[in-house]
Amino acid sequence: MNSEVCQLKELEVEHFEIREVLRCILHTILFHRALGLVRPKDVDLELFEITYVQCGDVELDRKIDDKIDQFIDRVEKHPNKKNQICLSFYEVKNKQATWFTNKVERLYWEQWYINLNVAQHPKGHFGKSHHSKVVVDRGDTAADERSARRAALEASLRDVLFQIIRFVNEKKDHVPPIPNLEGVSFPYEITISRFRIWDGHVQEDAPNRASNDAQLTSKALKLPRSFSSSFVMRSIICVNC
Repeated sequence: MNSEVCQLKELEVEHFEIREVLRCILHTILFHRALGLVRPKDVDLELFEITYVQCGDVELDRKIDDKIDQFIDRVEKHPNKKNQICLSFYEVKNKQATWFTNKVERLYWEQWYINLNVAQHPKGHFGKSHHSKVVVDRGDTAADERSARRAALEASLRDVLFQIIRFVNEKKDHVPPIPNLEGVSFPYEITISRFRIWDGHVQEDAPNRASNDAQLTSKALKLPRSFSSSFVMRSIICVNC
């Protein structure tokens, strides 16, 4: 089976921006891999002038938020490290059982790597926890710097979203037949890895695989694969004027 990999552009984020950025990216990818008749839900980001689309599935939302919580906990426990989330789509294949193998194996056909470099600040920099999107920052100079940095991140996040759109429109041959399973998406899993910054070099730690209950199987509802780039751009991303 062919397997495609998409390394998304690295984003420089602050702690309080992690949740919104990851929600936007993960939901955008999963919306593009929806199996058919979903109930699209427009979501306006609070920190950026960007609107993205969710599948409108409560269980899917919960699982994504659970994984983001794990990611944020990892960042808090292991500062000064680059962090990466991998969203993998796979097929489930039954195989002949032996004494040493299970009956089921996963064949991964697509992987998305989301790369975040989380800025570290002295204690007390933030006025609230990571669940809050409000940051207290005094001083005109600091405010100007923050505004410029936020604008740069917004532009980079748009680049990532359009990178997703280009990938799904250009890479189609590897997508397997629609599985006869329950759910709104192809079977997937989300894993977390971190990168140690050591003597100027980046080293990857072992990934943290998602638990079984964080993997969603899906129903055979076919999504047309003939969306044009312009249609997808209009329907997936809206940059508010």
